[in-house]
Amino acid sequence: MTDSLDLLSPAAAVFVNKEHKLFINNEWVSAVAGGTIEVINPANGRSFTSVPAGESADIDRAVSAARNAFEHGEWADMSPSARGKLLWRLGDLVEEHADELAQIEALDNGKPFNDARWGDVAFSYELLRYMAGWSTKINGQTIPLSSGAPFHAYTLRTPVGVCGQIVPWNFSLMMAVWKVAPALAAGCTIVLKPAEQTPLTALRLAELVAEAGFPPGVINVVTGYGETAGAALAEHPDVDKIAFTGSTEVGKKILAAAGTNLKKVSLELGGKSPMIVYGDADIEKAVSAIASGIFYNMGQTCTAGTRLYLHNDVADRVLEGLVSHACALKMGPGLNPDTQMGPLVSEEQQKRVCEYIASGIEEGATVLTGGSSWNGAGFYVEPTILDHTHNQMRVVQEEIFGPVLCVIRFTDEQEENVVIQANNSIYGLAASIFTRDISRAHRVAKRLKAGTIGINTHHVIDPALPFGGFKQSGWGREMGWEAIELYTELRSVGVAL
Repeated sequence: MTDSLDLLSPAAAVFVNKEHKLFINNEWVSAVAGGTIEVINPANGRSFTSVPAGESADIDRAVSAARNAFEHGEWADMSPSARGKLLWRLGDLVEEHADELAQIEALDNGKPFNDARWGDVAFSYELLRYMAGWSTKINGQTIPLSSGAPFHAYTLRTPVGVCGQIVPWNFSLMMAVWKVAPALAAGCTIVLKPAEQTPLTALRLAELVAEAGFPPGVINVVTGYGETAGAALAEHPDVDKIAFTGSTEVGKKILAAAGTNLKKVSLELGGKSPMIVYGDADIEKAVSAIASGIFYNMGQTCTAGTRLYLHNDVADRVLEGLVSHACALKMGPGLNPDTQMGPLVSEEQQKRVCEYIASGIEEGATVLTGGSSWNGAGFYVEPTILDHTHNQMRVVQEEIFGPVLCVIRFTDEQEENVVIQANNSIYGLAASIFTRDISRAHRVAKRLKAGTIGINTHHVIDPALPFGGFKQSGWGREMGWEAIELYTELRSVGVAL
């Protein structure tokens, strides 16, 4: 199966085919060492462009530009209102170029164009506008001292400084905006390092940053490998904060690197989200939400509902609906307008997912549908449902990051234990509950150890709603006011009267 660059709009084609450089201090520059990274189309496995392979010297240049912009000049003196207007302008530009950005993302990542356009890109421009509003609402407090001493005491909330931001390949544009928007609203400056597999939308975003009118050095984009550019950014002594979204394994390395100067760290890491379907659930609604929960973005979602705890009374009907849904999904290149499920991002990811499926089968799981990759070009894996799994299997305990659903059945007598099983994971990012009993829903929601919980739905996301996880799913919360807190510091001031 192949994908054709002929499906790109003229604007997207011009961008894809141009020579790509690093964006440092509002200038497009080559990498110091001159290396490049081939960008692969996951729909056919072929290289279609390249980007610079930035290394530590390039990170040094970008951090220096960000430090200068933070300490001196136009951005350092800019009013909160003016910052907010720039953010809003950037949101307008992202919306104006939404189709182009979605096409670039579909080509780069493999996801269906419609998902990129109405999911990733639409959420990005709305989040930029939401965070623009916070620019003028960041303040401290006046605090009466408990001792009654003759002091006027107050706090100041100020930007943390230069921020290194490392984003993943599964939602490359949206994850960049998740981090860029609150940091800019707070008044920070940024060095952004996109995933080497999907670097293009970050570079296109940088063009829009310049068009919006952000001063030099406020946002810098350095493409490169994680072990070189990413590591250099995480350990850089002049970076005040590092924000990372990606695997838990790499998150631990980021944390260790950040210890060189004890910079602030926020981490949004892996997940193994449980979905619990009780015997009184609305079957039609549950099937739709579960299918989206596991197969959206080809299962390459940190909140993917990969563990389905299914009451025996409704198991056959739910599974019949899920198998029917999976078999009906139209697989193909992301740029094809009728595609509902694209390829995985890389050959490495395809092999990883297929190895997990094989492991589940070897340990006793039954394949209800799917179970293999497509033959021929591209990194496709069929939507897969594994029945008769249990909590001791690798496919149930480890993050697969692919379209693989593991089914664990339970009875009335096991109802209390199912929440314990759902919590039996090193992760705690998301979870969902399907029941008509609203009292049960609230009781179970209080017991689940997850940062985001859906009731009769799975993916719950909004610019105003804090997002993050428990346990090894990360530190901190993105979006909402909580994201502003990640990018600010508090100063306490006491004035003797």
